[in-house]
Amino acid sequence: MLQKLFGFNPSGMTVRTEIVAGVTTFLTMSYILAVNPSILSVAGMDKGAVFTATALASAIATLLLAFMAKLPFAQAPSMGLNAFFAFTLVQGMGYSWQVAMTAMFVEGVIFILITFLNVRELILNSIPMSLRYAISAGIGMFIAFIGLKNSGIIVENPATFVMLGEFTPTSVLAMVGILLSGILLWRGVKGALFYSILICTAIGVPLGVTEIPDSFLPVSLPHSLAPTFCQFSFDGFFTIDMAIIIFTLLFMNIFDTIGTLVGLASKTGVMREDGHIPRVKEAMMSDAIGTTIGSMMGSSTITTYVESASGIAEGGRSGLTSFTTGVLFLLALLFSPLFLLIPSAATTGALVLVGVFMMDSVSKVDMGDISEALPAFVTMIMMVLTYSIADGMVLGLLCYVLVKLGCGKYKEISLTMYGLSVLFLLKFIFA
Repeated sequence: MLQKLFGFNPSGMTVRTEIVAGVTTFLTMSYILAVNPSILSVAGMDKGAVFTATALASAIATLLLAFMAKLPFAQAPSMGLNAFFAFTLVQGMGYSWQVAMTAMFVEGVIFILITFLNVRELILNSIPMSLRYAISAGIGMFIAFIGLKNSGIIVENPATFVMLGEFTPTSVLAMVGILLSGILLWRGVKGALFYSILICTAIGVPLGVTEIPDSFLPVSLPHSLAPTFCQFSFDGFFTIDMAIIIFTLLFMNIFDTIGTLVGLASKTGVMREDGHIPRVKEAMMSDAIGTTIGSMMGSSTITTYVESASGIAEGGRSGLTSFTTGVLFLLALLFSPLFLLIPSAATTGALVLVGVFMMDSVSKVDMGDISEALPAFVTMIMMVLTYSIADGMVLGLLCYVLVKLGCGKYKEISLTMYGLSVLFLLKFIFA
C-alpha cells in the first residue's frame, strides 16, 4: 500500500527513516508559520486567519505532492512572493490586499493551465540564465532588507535615505536572532531557524518586545478563515500594470519551483542523466493547485521549499516523507497562539538567513561578460533600491535587451524577450 500511495520501496527504504525525514523537513521550514502571518499582516490582513491559511495551504500542497508526485519534498508560501505581495503590490503600488490576492488566484489558475499544457518549459527558457540567477539573489537581498527595516536595524534618513538605527530592545533582539540563526546553522542544528525564532521570542519577554496576553494558552482551536476567505476584488484589476504583475508572479513561481525541484531531485538521485525528473509535472501541478487553493483561503503563492533538503539528508526518498510533513502542518493549526505570539523582530534572523541562502545563485552569473553581469547587477540592486521585486525584474530585463543589442549580440535575445521589452517600455511611458 505504501509503495502504491507514496512510491515507498521497502527494499531500500524504511518507514522510520521516512518519518524522521518528514519531521526534520517540518522543523526546518516551520518558521514560515511565524514569518508569513507577520509579513502579510503588514498588508492589513488578519494575522490569525493568515496563520490558518498558511498552515492549511502548506498541508494541502505538500500532501498533494506526496500522493501525486511521490517525492520527499514539501511546499509552503514562497518567501519572495509573500514579500512581493505585501511590500510591492500593497504598500508600494497601493493595491488593496483583496486585489493583490485576486492576482495571486489568477496566477495560480494560469499556472495550472500551463502545467497541464506543458508550456512551462517554453516560458522558462525565454529568460536568460544570468537573469534567473540574479532574480533569485535579488529577492534574497530584498527579503533581508525587509527584515532589517522592520526590526529598526535600518531606518530612514532624510539626507542619505537610510542609516543604522538606534540600539533599541527590538533592534537588539533582531541582531541576536541573526547571529543565533547563523551559529545554529553552522553547527548543523536541524530546525535552526525555527529554534532561533523560539529562543528570541523567549528573550523578548523580559525585554518587553514579546507581549503575552493575560489568558494565554499555547493550544487552541484554529482561527477562522472568514476575514480572508475568498475576499477577492476586481477593482482596478484590468490594467496593463496588473497584467505585468500577474506575469511577474508567474515567472517568479516558475523559477522558484523548477529551480528548487532540479536542485532537490539531484540530491535524491531520481534525476536522470538527461536532466529529466520523474513526475515533475505532478510536482508542478501540486504547487499550482496549492497556490490557487491558498489564495482562496488568504495565503500567498505556494512553492517547493529548498529546506526539503534537510529531510533528504536524513534519508527521505519517497512521498511518505512529504506526507509526514503535511500532517505536521495540520497539527500546527492547534498551536496558533504560540506562533502568533512571535514578534516580527524574532523573525529577522530567518529573513536575513534566507537572503544569505538565495545569494548563492549569484556565483553562477558570468561576471567576466559585462553583457551578462550588468543586467544581473541592475536586477539585484534595483529590487532593493526601488523596494520592488517587479521593478527590479523589469529594469533587469530591459537592461539585458538593450545591452545585448548595443554589443551586437541580438541573436542571444529570444522573441519573448523582445515582446516583453516592448510591453515594459509601454508601461513606463504610459504609467
